[in-house]
Amino acid sequence: MTASFAAVDLGASSGRVMVGRVGPDSLDLTEAHRFRNRPVRVPEGLRWDILALYAGVLDGLRAAGQVDSVGIDSWAVDYGLLDADGALLGNPVHYRDARTEGVAEQVWASVPAADLYAATGLQYAPFNTLYQLTAARSSAQLASAERLLLIPDLLAYWLTGEAGTELTNASTTQLIDPRTRDWSYDLAAKLGIDLKLFAPLRSPGDPAGFLRPEVLEETGLTGPVPVTAVGSHDTASAVAAVPATGEHFAYICTGTWSLAGLELDAPVLTEASWTANFTNELGLDGTVRYLRNIMGLWLLQECLREWGEPDLTALLREAAEVTPLRSLVDAGDAAFLAPGRMPSRIADACRESGQPVPGSPAEVTRCILDSLALAHRRAVTEAQALADHPVDVVHIVGGGARNALLCQLTADACGLPVVAGPAEAAALGNVLVQARAHGLVGDRTSMRRLLARTQPLRRYEPTGDAGVWRAAEDRLLNRR
Repeated sequence: MTASFAAVDLGASSGRVMVGRVGPDSLDLTEAHRFRNRPVRVPEGLRWDILALYAGVLDGLRAAGQVDSVGIDSWAVDYGLLDADGALLGNPVHYRDARTEGVAEQVWASVPAADLYAATGLQYAPFNTLYQLTAARSSAQLASAERLLLIPDLLAYWLTGEAGTELTNASTTQLIDPRTRDWSYDLAAKLGIDLKLFAPLRSPGDPAGFLRPEVLEETGLTGPVPVTAVGSHDTASAVAAVPATGEHFAYICTGTWSLAGLELDAPVLTEASWTANFTNELGLDGTVRYLRNIMGLWLLQECLREWGEPDLTALLREAAEVTPLRSLVDAGDAAFLAPGRMPSRIADACRESGQPVPGSPAEVTRCILDSLALAHRRAVTEAQALADHPVDVVHIVGGGARNALLCQLTADACGLPVVAGPAEAAALGNVLVQARAHGLVGDRTSMRRLLARTQPLRRYEPTGDAGVWRAAEDRLLNRR
């Protein structure tokens, strides 16, 4: 028996609808439709063009053809507000919008940062939903809102007419207790956040409704077509698609962000974990995604945009010839969060720290990739110590798995073998959760075995002197 599943996978720069065909020993993924995700700056700030994204989803479902189920995953933390009639109250605010500047300090005045971490286990990031809601407290939109839906839940609502809040994504709001896997009611009450705005929680694999008749007509599909809740935070879906063969692995989900960490059975809520700014997000089957957010390939994406989109393959070839570890930046620095002038900002950071200033695109690219590999090393090393969970392999999934230079540098920096792939991990995890809900695959171990058998993977062994990376890390830390 085989079945077909549509995975709507929305990233910060593009969206795609992928079709996965799953059988007892087969897993094939094809792209039905890809479309741009282009935020728009309007007078009130940076906004997502959510209607264009929804149109892309409909176009993708039309291109996908008849499927047995649909699942949706996207980036985290952002949301849409609905009025009493279920109508959207304006375009969702982009997490890179400046409205949350200085808001964290307001929150900490009511709930100290250490107490906030103890309650939610979530790392500090200025754009967490908690801070967004605090920033919006006096807005007319929030005052008029009857419902808040995170981005994948909003799109699922438009497709089905049924509202829910998927748990893995809800865990990024900084309003979930990772121990109970439910809302942190005491925290919300202290901060004046009305949890009734959120639709009922649902977990990956739960039913999320059926495509509305109007959607069926527009897409040409024949009903009933169910929508299935998946790990709707794209990182949750990507981690579900890590083709690990054991428990002692680290993962790095690469794309606009690098999410580097471990899959655990319980959260790590120690003071040391808080100080190190690790996050405890929820995953499939009661697991915790214990990880650190790193700025990721956003740094390179912004540079490529500034340079007029040069040929990436040629640029990476040139970058491989540049002197390694010549110049480094902190890839987790919030100074690189906003768009624009990225090559100049990287050069400025190197100049201010007394390092050689990268001039050519190849030098800037090598600086970025060395810095990312070093950030990967720090995250993997610290996660093992904080969680008392040693690893013997690092899995790189997502778009960065295609970047051979980054994968090799990460293996060298970590001193561990790197297994790269699959590149479309979020879509594959999305598909597999749907397939499991429909009885076609078994537990997480079975899912991962199927991935390892069917997906192209590449292994990178560490080379060179690990001491060089330790020295580079010391140099960077002393210059911060």
